[in-house]
Amino acid sequence: MNQDLNKIVKLALLSALSILLMLTIRFPIIPSAPFLEYEPGDVPALIGAFLYGPGAGLLITAAVSLFQATTVSAGSGWIGAIMHMVATGTMVLVAGLIYRKVHTFKGAILALAAGTLGMTLIMIPLNLYFTTKFLGVPVEAVKAMIVPIIVPFNLIKATANSALTVLVYKSVAKVLRIAPIGGEARQHE
Repeated sequence: MNQDLNKIVKLALLSALSILLMLTIRFPIIPSAPFLEYEPGDVPALIGAFLYGPGAGLLITAAVSLFQATTVSAGSGWIGAIMHMVATGTMVLVAGLIYRKVHTFKGAILALAAGTLGMTLIMIPLNLYFTTKFLGVPVEAVKAMIVPIIVPFNLIKATANSALTVLVYKSVAKVLRIAPIGGEARQHE
């Protein structure tokens, strides 16, 4: 029971950190599409997936997606929440599953590369469907944005978040492993 409580508290901390990063660090990276903003909120979800498995990463992603839909991206509402959940969820799920099987530094790099590719690819049909059906953008306009805007944006965002994850994972994992809530630290997940 104590281990379950520890995990819940740590997932809540990672979710809060993800929300804080999403709220405080936001900027456009492609001048022709200033509405697409980079934010490092996916990093704690990736750390959660690496530490506790892909399901944990998905829980963090869901919490952040719901919060984002009602605050920062209130204009896109439930559509933005679904797109964020699917995009980040794909990255977290793919990366978490691969890292669980290949639990090495090379495995982490492979996992993050595959997750980046998965996120980038899933955003093509998501934009073709949701942006045209619910945001009223003509299909031809979305198709025209795929190669010069949608694909590069998602590659840049996911690659930056992957690099940040690699840089901070060991430090964050060490802190989360040695900071139990009323119990003994777990040395290995």
